Formats: sequence, C-alpha cells, structure tokens
Amino acid sequence: MFKKLQFAICAIVFIASTAHAQKLRIDVQGIAQPTPVAIVPFGWEGNSAAVPLDVAEVINADLKRSGRFAPIAENDMLQKPTEGDDVDFDDWSILGVEAVVVGKVIQSGDNAYTLQFQLFDTFGRRQLVGYRMPASRGTMRAAAHRAADMIYEKLTGIKGVFGTKVAYVTAEQQRDNRLYSLIVSDQDGENEHKIMESKDPIMSPAWSPDGRQLAYVSFEGSKSSIFVQTLRSGNRFQVSSKPGINGAPAFSPDGRKLVITLGGVDGNPDIYVLDINSRQTKRLTTHRAIDTEGTWSPDGKYIYFTSDRSGGPQIYRVSATGGTPERFTFEGSYNARPRLSPDGTRLAMVHNDRGNYRIAVMNIERKDLLILSSGRQDESPSFAPNSDILIYATRQRGDGVLETVSADGLIRQKMASGQGDVREPVWSPFPRF
Repeated sequence: MFKKLQFAICAIVFIASTAHAQKLRIDVQGIAQPTPVAIVPFGWEGNSAAVPLDVAEVINADLKRSGRFAPIAENDMLQKPTEGDDVDFDDWSILGVEAVVVGKVIQSGDNAYTLQFQLFDTFGRRQLVGYRMPASRGTMRAAAHRAADMIYEKLTGIKGVFGTKVAYVTAEQQRDNRLYSLIVSDQDGENEHKIMESKDPIMSPAWSPDGRQLAYVSFEGSKSSIFVQTLRSGNRFQVSSKPGINGAPAFSPDGRKLVITLGGVDGNPDIYVLDINSRQTKRLTTHRAIDTEGTWSPDGKYIYFTSDRSGGPQIYRVSATGGTPERFTFEGSYNARPRLSPDGTRLAMVHNDRGNYRIAVMNIERKDLLILSSGRQDESPSFAPNSDILIYATRQRGDGVLETVSADGLIRQKMASGQGDVREPVWSPFPRF
C-alpha cells in the first residue's frame, strides 16, 4: 500500500519539538541577475511624529523576496524624492536602476490615511503606475502589499501575490501531548492568526474560492470529521462525519460543493461530491482500490484524484457529474496529490524521482513533466492564485518546513518557523477588495 496516500486518509504524524512555533522566516534563492530597482523611503504628512508603517520597507521586502528584483540600499540613493515631479532620471540611470518607486502617506483623520505611490521607468523616463488608495492603521500593511502587487505586475506581466495568505498546520509538544494548530498568515509570514487548536490532529486545509472559509479534517473525538470554518467570525460547522474515513476536502469553483474522500468501516476510500448546504453526497468512484485526494479543475468540469487501481499511485480524472475515470499520469511509478493551477494549464503532484518524493508539474496540454523540488520527502503542493508559484512541505533536520518555488523552478524560498513542525500548506485565492 502506498504510504503517501495513507498520509491523506489517516491522522498526521508530526515530529514536533518542545519549542513554541515562531513566525515564518523566509530565505530566498532568486534568479542569477535580478532587476535593480529603487524603493525610495515614503514621505509622511500627518499629525503624529511617525507614520504607522514603513510602507517602502514592506514594498522593498516584497519585491526582494520575489527573487526577481534587487532593491538598492537607501544609503546608495543619490536623491530621495516623494513625488514624481522631483525624480531625476539621470541620478537613477547612473546607479543602473531600471525602475523607481516614490510615494507618501497622507493622514486625513484620526485613523484615516491615503497611500500614494508612483512607479517610473528610469531609462524610458516615464511613469508606469500612479495610484492612491485609502488605508487605516489596521489595513496599512495590506495596502502596502497591494501597492507591491501592482508594481510587480507592471514590471513582470505576472499578477502579484504579496496581498494573499497561506494556511498551514503546526504541531508542538506540550508535556505528554501534541498541540495541533491551523494557522493563517500573510504570505510573508506576518499577521499569524490561529484558526483552530486541538490536541487531536488537524489536516487537509482547503480555501473556499472567495477566501472567506477554510475546510479541514479534524480528528477530535477520536474520529475523522470534515468542518468548514468562517475566518472572520470563527464560526464552524461539521459537513461530514460518516463512519470510517472522512478526508481530503476541496471546494468546487463555485464554493457550493466539496470533493471529499469517504470510506466506510471497511476502510476502502472513494471519491464523493458533497453539497455543503444539503449535506447530500454523490459517489463518483466505486473501485476497490484506494481513491483519494480529489481536486477540481478550475472550470468545474473534472475532478482529479489519486488512485492505485493500476498497481501504484497515479493521477486520474473523472467528470464532476460522474462517469468512467481516465488515467492521466504515466511517467514514473508514483504520482499523487494532484493540484491544478488556477489558470488550468498545469497539474502539480508529488512524484517519485529515483526514490525521492518531489514536487513536479505537468503541462496539461503537452503532458511533459518538470521536477521542481530537490528534497527527499516533499509533499502537499499548492499553487499561488497567479499560477506562477507553488508552496509545499518538506523536511529539514527532522522538522517540517515550507518552501515555495516558481513554476519554472528558477526561484526558491525556504519558509522556516523556528523549531517545530509545519505541514500541509495551502495558498489562498486573491483577496476581494
């Protein structure tokens, strides 16, 4: 029986440390020659002595962390304008800077601000973006991420994901018990928020399409159940607690259904579609093999899943309305945990590469496979909403850590959280403003 699928339908076994989990720390391995840019310190026009947040620092960190840009140090800047009219393109051209960002934060009330920024092409001597957006003290960081997203998209043609979030599961040792937590943070590791905490394992978090809810599996009461929880209110409700296995939930593109794995007391798991409102289920597979880890295609027409019906774990797909499943992967003896890119062009999976479990992506049209990760036990791939980056779990010195990698394999980030286990990451959709 294949061990990776057992991971998806049984309790998580964490190797957790006794230390308290810490905020994600990100180390970047970028492309060989990142583009030099300048994020000039933002001006401040307000009643208090200091701006609530160093917006330029957040934008600088976002662009640097992408691996595609190399922001110059503030000490190297020949000028520090806060408005476009004061930008001297010759000064920036001397430094070899290809793009310059200037801006300011303006206070208009006790907790009301305007974030203003402009992006300039140094060599073209023209403005590329100019924008103003309202903010409060509580939303200033989100506004800074949104500005970085707009800058990133204009310079690369790829939609930025700095304003998105990541959900993941942690475990820490507390005396004789492990404490499991479902955590949501900004994609840069800031603003961690504990969604669920339990002495029983938590696994398989999945975002709703609007980013307002998470589905997950909880083993409270010594049995597996699937819950859906609203992030803003914290309210949650149980959607499946049938005898045996209840696992691997994933939302449909319209958010009304979940594809789940169910297995009765005989323990044989199959793929089902569950209507969240009515709790009615429709069985899609009936094979005696293990069928699990279902996920929807972005258009809602197909469900991809893992099955060992061919003798080893491979990825299959079946119509979301039912029918005969078709095998989709053929390269290698092990392909599992399918996840579709939001644009529908790529399929991510866990692939056995000469005895190592690594993250790979397949071009849906060409069917060619590209191995992206380099660990020995990489798992749980999840695409960013721009389809250009993946996050996954791996192991480092016995602990579970997270890594991200660009879909072309060129840019890699390691996201460590101090000591302890971090597993099962899943990237949120784009925020809806």
